[in-house]
Amino acid sequence: MTDFRLVVVSAGVSDPSSTRLLADRATQRVTSLAREHGHAVSVTTVDLRELLPELPAAMSNQLLGAKFTRAVDALLAADAIIAAAPVYKAGASGLFTSFFQVLDNDLLIGKPVILAATAGTARHALVVDQEMRSLFAYLRTLPVPTSLFASTEDWTDAALGTRIDRAARELVLLMESGFARSVRDDAWGAYQHTYGSAGGTELDISLDSDMMKLATGGSLRSADDDPFDPRRA
Repeated sequence: MTDFRLVVVSAGVSDPSSTRLLADRATQRVTSLAREHGHAVSVTTVDLRELLPELPAAMSNQLLGAKFTRAVDALLAADAIIAAAPVYKAGASGLFTSFFQVLDNDLLIGKPVILAATAGTARHALVVDQEMRSLFAYLRTLPVPTSLFASTEDWTDAALGTRIDRAARELVLLMESGFARSVRDDAWGAYQHTYGSAGGTELDISLDSDMMKLATGGSLRSADDDPFDPRRA
């Protein structure tokens, strides 16, 4: 029997939260199916609203507070992740995207993920596949083929339970493959391991290059080239 560690990341901010409810339903199904396969699953829940006070420092200078550090450690040790976000203005919430954008670019590499979102209307149903899936592709995770989305009317629809069951089965199968653990054991040192979009290298810009001189309104001509330049002898 293999013990798996599942981390649930929920960006719901209301209480009760439909986002957390969807994540919890998926979690229950994953743990149930894993037991049927002979596995035990330990679950750690990261409630992102509890990390809000620490988020500005993490985003601006990569200083991680105690709660943020515990969340990162949990994700590092995770065998699988359920990531759930509320949808605002046709996109996953800023809290959700900001959290994952701060992380080490390779922290989640190879980890299987169920992507889930909730909204008040079905008009936002494509946010999971069009926006969230691209973010997790950049992080080089392995999102399961079945994404989860629940609008107001979906909670009484049996089809939601079917999708949750399918996504949970896919996640358990990916956990059993052991791919994420193999990447960490065999090739972890081959990745760049930087925080943020460029790990701070976006600040390493030479202002003396010809391109930057032009970009900042300067000129490449020397004083000798310009008969009207007062610096010309």
